[in-house]
Amino acid sequence: MRALLQRVSQASVAVDTETIARIEQGLVVFLGIFPADDRAKVDYLVDKVLGLRVFADAAGLMNLSVQDVAGAVLVVSQFTLAADTRRGRRPGFSSAAPPEQAQLLYEQFLSTLSARYSGRHGAVQGGRFGADMKVALVNDGPVTFLLETPA
Repeated sequence: MRALLQRVSQASVAVDTETIARIEQGLVVFLGIFPADDRAKVDYLVDKVLGLRVFADAAGLMNLSVQDVAGAVLVVSQFTLAADTRRGRRPGFSSAAPPEQAQLLYEQFLSTLSARYSGRHGAVQGGRFGADMKVALVNDGPVTFLLETPA
């Protein structure tokens, strides 16, 4: 499982012309899922997202987690994170999990994150799995991290 994490001052997701999710300060998590991924990897990555200290403290150092700042988390499924780009010029997607498995793990990720995060109401939001989404965000910093679960 792979997550591209961005610290944002605001972000939103639209499907067609409808905005389906919107957050202010927090994290956007683009989530890529592989065939070998399972519930244990969901738990690992949720803990990492909630505990990673990527927000500045009073001294300006990255010492605070999204929970510490009561930020929001917006999770967007993104199968392109599982692409193989090592050969040629066209990405290969055979390394991505099949849609049924990916949707199940994406939904588990969202529900586990919601259950473990004690932030303000509506602090965890998601895009729409498999939809053509328009994601708008303001990367704060910029701060971007690539997280991967152990093999």
